[in-house]
Amino acid sequence: MPRQKSFSLAELARQTGSQLIGNPDHLVTGVNTLEEALSSDVSFLANPRYQEAMKKSIAGVICVQEPLADGKNYLVSNNPSLTFQRIAELLLAPSRDSGFTGIHQTAVIHPTALIGSNVSIGPYAVIDRNVEIGDGTTIGPHVSIGFEVQIGKDCFIHPSCCIRERCIIHNRVILQPGAIIGSCGFGYLPNAQGHFTKLEQLGNVILEDDVEIGANTTIDRSRFKSTIIRKGAKIDNLVQIAHNVEIGEHNAIAAQTGIAGSAKTGKHVMLGGQVGILGHVELDNHVRIATRGGASKYLKAGEYRGSPAIPIADYNRQEVHVRKLKDYIARIKELEKKLDELQAQ
Repeated sequence: MPRQKSFSLAELARQTGSQLIGNPDHLVTGVNTLEEALSSDVSFLANPRYQEAMKKSIAGVICVQEPLADGKNYLVSNNPSLTFQRIAELLLAPSRDSGFTGIHQTAVIHPTALIGSNVSIGPYAVIDRNVEIGDGTTIGPHVSIGFEVQIGKDCFIHPSCCIRERCIIHNRVILQPGAIIGSCGFGYLPNAQGHFTKLEQLGNVILEDDVEIGANTTIDRSRFKSTIIRKGAKIDNLVQIAHNVEIGEHNAIAAQTGIAGSAKTGKHVMLGGQVGILGHVELDNHVRIATRGGASKYLKAGEYRGSPAIPIADYNRQEVHVRKLKDYIARIKELEKKLDELQAQ
C-alpha cells in the first residue's frame, strides 16, 4: 500500500492560492462529500443547494467562496471546485509511472525509430519505421504506432491505442485507452450497379498541444489533407470524428457525439452528449449545443438545442406548447363541436 499523504491547511492554502480561515496546523489526509467527510477530510461547496449540508458537515476544511462565521476551517477562493480538485490531486493522485519503466524487453521497435530521453515504452508495444517520439513521453502496453508517426514531448499514450501512419501528435497530448488516431475515413464511390469502390484515405491526423482524446474515440484521417484537432481541445469517450474535420482550439466534446466529414468548429465550442454535426457544416466560436442536438447548417455564437438545432430560447418556448398539445386538441374538438352545432341551426 502507498504511504498516506497528509497536508496542513497552511500548506494547502499556499499550494492552491486560497485564503485560509481557521487553524493552519490542522492536518488532512483525504477528500469526501460534505455529508460523509470526517475531520481528516477536505470537502467543498460549489452549489448553494448544499448550504445546509455544509452547516452540518464535520469536514476538516471546506472550500468555499463565502465562509460562514461558525468557527469551522475554510479555504476561500473564487472557484471552490477547482481548489478542491487541486487538493484532491495532491492527496490522491498516484504517480503515472507503472511498474514497467524504460523500454520493456517485449516492445517491438524498428531500428529506424528515434526515441527521445526519459521515454517509457510498455510491454508488447509496436513502433514502426521512422517513428519519432519526444522526450518524457509514455507509451503504454499494446500500443501500435504506424510508420513515420511523430509524437512530441511529455505525451501519455494509454494501453491499446492505435496511431496510424504519418499522423502527428504534438506536445502534452493524452490518449485514453483504445483511442484510434488516423483510421480510414468512410469514403466510397458507388457505380451504376450499386457496387462500391473504396477511396484510399491518403492524408493524416494532427493533434496539437494539450489535446486529450477519450477512450475508444476514433479520429479518421483525411482523404488527402489533414484532420486537425486544435490545441487544448478535450474530446470525451466514444466520439467519432470523420475525415477532414477541423476541431477548434479549446473545444469540449462529450461522449457519443458524431461529427461528419469536412465539418469545422470554431474556438471554445461545447457539444453535449450524442450531438450530431452534418458534413461540411461550420460552427462559429462559442457555439454550445445541448445533448442530442443536431447541427445541419452554419450556427453563429450562441446556445442551441434540438435537432435541427435552434436557439435554446426558441426551443424552450416551443417545448411549452408541445406540453400543452393535449389541452389544445381538447379545445379544438370543443370548438369544432360548437361550430357543428351552429351550422346545424
